[in-house]
Amino acid sequence: MSVELNKTVADFTAPCTGGEVRLKSLRGKTVVLYFYPKDSTPGCTTQGQNFRDSYPAFLKANTVVYGISRDSLRSHDNFKSKMEFPFELISDADEALCSLFGVIKMKNMYGKQVRGIERSTFVLDATGKLAREWRGVKVTGHVEEVLEYVSSL
Repeated sequence: MSVELNKTVADFTAPCTGGEVRLKSLRGKTVVLYFYPKDSTPGCTTQGQNFRDSYPAFLKANTVVYGISRDSLRSHDNFKSKMEFPFELISDADEALCSLFGVIKMKNMYGKQVRGIERSTFVLDATGKLAREWRGVKVTGHVEEVLEYVSSL
């Protein structure tokens, strides 16, 4: 099973910094789920900082933001604390959410094929439907684009 545009995303519960998140409990808010490859790497750090710096504007747009990667909660706690992220990071060590959203891809790293997360962002509307998706995201300008979209909802 995977997500589809304009369809309700299946409810899930996942471990995150600060405890646990249940998708259904977020109804009534717009939800941004951004998948990124790895904590504390240059692109992922920049992307997280961009979401952090724009977070007050996301809150104004009645939007919550969650970062998701396969890193452990311990790694997430360190990354979140070091970067002072005001939003939670979901640990998807078993790749359940990565599978649901179809973000695991074969990538070339230093000439070798490796399985990894394709940088992707998903916006769920207040009813829990997938409203918009970006796949193969480039960090520069992306957060502004997401913010512009959620502000228009």
